[in-house]
Amino acid sequence: MKRKAFGRDFGLSARMVTTSFLLGALYVVFAVVLFQVLNVGLAPMLLIVVGLAAFQYFTSDKLALRASGAKVVTPEQAPELHAMVERLCAMADLPKPRVAIIPTDVPNAFATGRSPKHSAVAVTEGLWRRLEPQEIEGVLAHELAHIGNRDVLVMTLASFFAMLAALLTRFGLYGGMFSGGNRSRDGGTPVWLIIFVVSLLTYVISFVLIRMISRYREYAADRGSALLTGAPEQLMSALQKIASDMIRIPQRDLREVESMNAFFIIPTSVKSSLGELFATHPPLEKRLARLAAIAQEMGRPVQ
Repeated sequence: MKRKAFGRDFGLSARMVTTSFLLGALYVVFAVVLFQVLNVGLAPMLLIVVGLAAFQYFTSDKLALRASGAKVVTPEQAPELHAMVERLCAMADLPKPRVAIIPTDVPNAFATGRSPKHSAVAVTEGLWRRLEPQEIEGVLAHELAHIGNRDVLVMTLASFFAMLAALLTRFGLYGGMFSGGNRSRDGGTPVWLIIFVVSLLTYVISFVLIRMISRYREYAADRGSALLTGAPEQLMSALQKIASDMIRIPQRDLREVESMNAFFIIPTSVKSSLGELFATHPPLEKRLARLAAIAQEMGRPVQ
């Protein structure tokens, strides 16, 4: 299995490209308005944007591991887990990532890293205890598909300007609160109000589009896992077990790791009160249905 085969689906890819185009167009409009309103030079703006993007790009894996409390383990400390990862990487033509374990009973896993050569896969103690070896392989293959598709880089780039818009929204709000709200370029609408409204709209729209891209990436990683293992039912069984066991986990434990929901294979809160539009992951039922369809195409039995 070559890396390019990870979860490629024409319809899914077309939707991701369309969504990314809309997101890019939104950011162009956002930048144009800022240039017009603030009269910010191109060089200073590029310096700020590139500096922040570079910091996020080069530290994404370290920040994610630190935020989750994951501990990188050696082959001597976790021989079975390392053996699984190494075997799947050989099948996927991927360099072996760092392997980490998260000390929590919440069953879950995630992958991070700016590139396949600078990546890490983390699983929780709860996942390792609760799942069968073949189910764990399905989960690991899903995470390796994220790495092979460079999803961390994709989502970092997609979310960067949204974070910038959120920051400027705060500046606009504080500007109105502490400057009296009377300063304007031409005696008309205050500058802070223009920045606030444009930044807020940019953030809201990009928030929805980024969530759409995130859901598409999960579908692609599910498909990549199915193709890599040749057994979609393994991931299907793992997803069902993780979701059902999540209900039995104390809320205190779930809250300790909920900041990693966007990274996890299944969010700690399985059902979103805001609906699918604002969710980082597709509904479990839709993921299972797609995996079942892939299994049928491969002639695999699905219970």
